[in-house]
This record gives sequence, C-alpha cells and structure tokens, in this order.
Amino acid sequence: MRWKDKPHGVLIALLMIHVVAHIDRNMLLGFSPQITHDLGLSNAQYGLLTGAVWVLSYGFMALFMGSLADRFSRTRVMAAGILIWSVCTAASGAAQSFEQMVAARFLVASGEAALVPAAVSLVIELFQARRPASAVGVFFMGIPLGIGLSFLLAGTVGATQGWRGTFYLLGVVGVAIGVPLLFLKDRRDAQGETERGAPFLRQVKIMIETLRETPTVMYTIAGFVLVHMVFAGLSFAQLWLVRERGFDAAAIARQMGGLQIVFGMLGAVVGGVLSDRVARRMKGGHAGFVVLLIALCGPLMLAYRFAPAGSALFYLGMCAGFFLPLATYGPSLALIQGLTPDKIRSTVTGFTMLLLNIFAIALGNLAVGAVSDHLSAAGSIHALTAVLLVTDVLAISAAAFFVLAARGTKLQAAPAGMIPAH
Repeated sequence: MRWKDKPHGVLIALLMIHVVAHIDRNMLLGFSPQITHDLGLSNAQYGLLTGAVWVLSYGFMALFMGSLADRFSRTRVMAAGILIWSVCTAASGAAQSFEQMVAARFLVASGEAALVPAAVSLVIELFQARRPASAVGVFFMGIPLGIGLSFLLAGTVGATQGWRGTFYLLGVVGVAIGVPLLFLKDRRDAQGETERGAPFLRQVKIMIETLRETPTVMYTIAGFVLVHMVFAGLSFAQLWLVRERGFDAAAIARQMGGLQIVFGMLGAVVGGVLSDRVARRMKGGHAGFVVLLIALCGPLMLAYRFAPAGSALFYLGMCAGFFLPLATYGPSLALIQGLTPDKIRSTVTGFTMLLLNIFAIALGNLAVGAVSDHLSAAGSIHALTAVLLVTDVLAISAAAFFVLAARGTKLQAAPAGMIPAH
C-alpha cells in the first residue's frame, strides 16, 4: 500500500492511463478514411462503430465495472480493463470485416468502461482532504489530450506504420501498462462485507435507494448529464461551420482541434482548482460554482451562433463551448462522490457515465441528426443552426438542477468543500 503515500504520482499515472484510453477510443476517427476504404464500410456502418456500438457497450459496462471496483481491488479492476481494451485494440488492427471490427470495438469499450469509475473513486480517496475537485479535473485532462494525440499519432506514426500497425502498437503499450498494475494491491478485497460493495444486482439496488435518499446527488447527476448536450452539438459543429457559416473544412478542422485541446484542458484544470478554492466560501459550494460557470459561458455559447464568422465574439463562444463541459467534471464528481458512501462510489460514477452516454451522446446525436434532416427537407437553410441552438439551451438549462443541488445542502467550509453541515 506504499504507493498510496504518493498521491500526486498516482494521479499523474492515472492521467497517463486516461490519455492512452482516449487515444485508443478516438484512433478510429483519426484513421476514418483509411479504415472505411480498406474494410469497405458504408457511412452507416462507420456511424454504428463510432456511435451505438461504443455507447451501448461503454455505458452499461461502466455500471457493472463500477460495482466490481466497489467490491474488489480498484487497481486490479482497472488492470483487467486495460488488458481487455489493449488486446482488443490490437484485434481491431487485424479486423478484415465490419463484423470483426464491431466485435473488437465493442470489447474495447467494455474494457475502457473499467477506468473512470475505479479511478475517480481512488482519486477522491487520495485527495478528499486536499482539493479533490482539482485532482478530478487533472484526471479528466485525459479527454482533450487523448483526442488531440489520437489525430496527431494518426498523422505521424500512422503515416509510416499504417492504421493496422498503429493499432498493434497501441495494444502493446496498453499491455505494458496493465500488467504491472495487477500487482498494486488496493486492499478493497480485504475489507469486511459491510464496508465493501455487494454483488451486482444488490449493489444497484443499494445505489438506487441511496440516490432516493440523497436528492442533492440526483440533481447533480441530472445537471452533469444535461450539460453534456454540448457534446451532441460539437459532433455536428464542423458540418454547421462549413455548410451554414461558410468555413473551409480543412482550415476550421485544424482550428477546432487546437482550440478544443487547449480550452478543454483549461476547463478541466481551472474548473477543478477554482471550485476547490471558491466552493468553501460561496453559497451552494461546488454546485453553486457550476451555476456560476454556466452563467458565464452560456451567453457566449448562444452569441456564437449569431456572431459574425471569424469575429472575436465568435471564437469566444466556440472556446466557451469547449471549456464548459470539462470544467464541470471536477466540481460535479467531487460533490457526487463526497455525498456518496464509499462502498458505492464507483457504482454511482458508472451509473453517471451510463446516463451521460445514453442521453447526451447516443440520443443527443441521433436527435440532432434526425431533426436537422427533417428541417432541411422542409426547406430550412439554417437547420443545423436551429438544432444546435436547442442543444446549447439544454446544456445551459442544467443550471436549474445545480441550483436545486446547491439549495439541497449547506456545505461546510472544509478543505474538501463537500461535507453536508448538520
């Protein structure tokens, strides 16, 4: 257990693993032209690979893997997930058909589902008395870093190794990370039955009962999921910018990629660090801080849809959309974890990821595509503008749930900033 005496080292290691996870997850996007050509995939098949296949596997397995992390060693659950996703990433490189790629990517998602629930619980445990939201924010820097590096690797390593060779290489890297992690003992499996999570179905029942008794956590989860409607909008942002705002596709893709990495990372770090500092002094704690974030970013995001293309206000609004969702990770998850019993923390995180993937990503993307197609067929020349405005408004409306969460509990001015006052 000596490794837990170095929490900052553990956090950096978890961040690196998170980066690798998002490289593996997004490498399919970086090689999309080559993979669709070599495997003869239609747009619909490619959409299934990047959408439904991933979301259904990752979302539901996050809940199951979270329950395992609450019952057994978190490090070993993470190690098992890393080994699964790494072997299946290599298998993705060997795929010769759509069906084989579906099977490989489904299992990659299943393995990756083990990381976030276990890692967030571990980070909160290590930093609960020392700025937990900041630590969670650092961990979630892995999202923008992984996305950016996946495209960078596709353009560099992929240029010499091809997409298959790059997938093989990533599989080897993952196995090299996962095997040593198996030997780090978390001691979760040595705890008494009353201090450990229960078998899956009973664990889910306990979680539901706990959520019913803790409305602040339910409001926070609802707000956290809703603010991710920004991601549904981002999926169609490039199409909107090219079709309805007149940008060159290659140029705006480069700009968006760079800005998303920079402001996504800033959001993750700044949101976590500031929430730990401000939450102890402001009414509503972490939930109140998220309301403030939405109040600052929301108007800019709406103005972005109408501002002159290329203007300062235009880019401010674009960057606000990249900044906001990542800035909510630290304060939201710190609040959720701080009000949740230790033995169900990973399960609750997995449940949150399940809801996020189903509603904000899968159904959100489907709705944006379907409604915009309907409006275009009806003759609208601003179909995407109208629909993306709705996603912005839905994301901003998340503030209402965070207001309810802020009112539901008065938080002590403790270092964690999360403990209910009595």
